[in-house]
Amino acid sequence: MSYSPKLAAALSGATLRQLAHWRKASSGRGAVLVPETSPVRPVLYSFRDLVALRTCVKLRNDASLQKIRRALDTLRDDLRQREHLSAYQLVTDGSTIYLVEQGQATDLVHRRANIVIHDMVEVLRPFYRDGRHIPDLLRPREHVTVDPAVRGGMPVIEGTRVPYDEIAALLRDGVPAERIADYYPSVSATAAMDAADFAAYVDSYDPPREQREAVAG
Repeated sequence: MSYSPKLAAALSGATLRQLAHWRKASSGRGAVLVPETSPVRPVLYSFRDLVALRTCVKLRNDASLQKIRRALDTLRDDLRQREHLSAYQLVTDGSTIYLVEQGQATDLVHRRANIVIHDMVEVLRPFYRDGRHIPDLLRPREHVTVDPAVRGGMPVIEGTRVPYDEIAALLRDGVPAERIADYYPSVSATAAMDAADFAAYVDSYDPPREQREAVAG
């Protein structure tokens, strides 16, 4: 399963403009995250990219983008850590960014001695970004789930392999929620409404028309 920029934004909490900016190097520093599935049009993100993006969004809530880029450069160039960004636990206290390993944290910005951090950030759980609720990555709605082992991580109706957007499309076409079971017997009316609600949330990440060309690449 590959994720379009819009779906990646909805599941990570990043804006489309941020995704476009983070794909590019800036001021002599490397890109924050280059999509591993397809970095060029059509741009496509992997599930691991989503996890990494959620980490970056949480960092960005309290730290500047300059600090994030500096920390990632230290991680990749100085510490020679070249695994996918999702493999690392990165946290911030606002003044710097730490790489956490077994309770020990390495300062990636100021390169101070290791300290111990007790309050770890769970990137999969819901959080708020600029007042907006970013849903749980694995359960963005009560009856909508994301599992890399099911349809490659496409959001589906819980307990099924039915993509959320197929159900949402039926509702948009005028099929009542209570009649969705005529098409998909395993999908309840409540689950159908959750699919429609999540689809509306994803669509809220559509940029204004004049910005679409800028963020598409």
